Amino acid sequence: MLVAEHRLERVIPFADRMVLVPGDGTLRVGSPVEVLADSPVVPPIIQLGRGLGWTPLPVSVREARRRARDVALPTPPPPAAAGARGVVLDAAAVSVLRGRRAVLREVDLTVRAGRVCALMGRNGAGKSTLLWTVQGTRKRTTGLVTVAGADPAALDAGGRRARVGLVPQDADDLLYLETVDQECAAADAGAGARPGTCRDVLDRLVPGIPRDRHPRDLSQGQRLALVLAIVLAATPPLVLLDEPTRGLDYTAKRALATALAGLAADGAAVVVATHDVEFVAGVADEVVVLADGEVVSAGPVRDVVVESPSFAPQVTKILGPPWLLVDEVVG
Repeated sequence: MLVAEHRLERVIPFADRMVLVPGDGTLRVGSPVEVLADSPVVPPIIQLGRGLGWTPLPVSVREARRRARDVALPTPPPPAAAGARGVVLDAAAVSVLRGRRAVLREVDLTVRAGRVCALMGRNGAGKSTLLWTVQGTRKRTTGLVTVAGADPAALDAGGRRARVGLVPQDADDLLYLETVDQECAAADAGAGARPGTCRDVLDRLVPGIPRDRHPRDLSQGQRLALVLAIVLAATPPLVLLDEPTRGLDYTAKRALATALAGLAADGAAVVVATHDVEFVAGVADEVVVLADGEVVSAGPVRDVVVESPSFAPQVTKILGPPWLLVDEVVG
């Protein structure tokens, strides 16, 4: 069996051999421990092992937990400040029916300016439905939604774009023109923005994308950046992203995390629906967990992700709470 996978933490405990494709036309082949010893692409468990000088490197959480018994840990990170900026998104008692089935049940969601909220839950929990309901396209059965003082469902398409920017699960759905420049120009025109606005945003996210390149010839990360730039041309106060890390490697995910942190620093409220617990650990301020259309947990990221092994990042599984990130331990 041959598996191509960006999220190596999912597969390295089960791999017999590993092939690294550096991108320079060469291949490196060996056991996971051999290849990952100096690979530029590594999951958190390998970063932690390198930082703590473990030899050989552990490739499973069980191995790492045994090694971690004698680790002298630094002072735990202080609790993150909640911030006092105003509420951008206020959704109260939102329910959505699909036929006779309740997809969302009395869901509450509040996100303030300058905060990144992660929306987590298993497939079918209602994450995407909640995003589209907040955006105003999906009709809700009950409840209230306000974004920057208005209900997006009561606005026309232009009014919704000005308040809510949504990057769908398949970002390619928003790409339909022949060149990157044409996509950017259309985004500026649709948003009533100054010509060049979308391109300026794109260059901040991923510099150097050729203007005449067909959007579907771009890499997964470049296409995501282009779609995010298209959405941000309207400067919405609320930005929603549905599974944005699918198909992204670690470098692209770090770039996306930086971009989202920048949006929050500029005063936007950001909601990310994702299964990627490592991404959530590095980017989110708070987490809301859905199950069967209901909120089953909500709070600061450092509290929520440690409640269940399903949502705990590798560092937490190895060292226990409150640790989330390798940099907190070996920075």
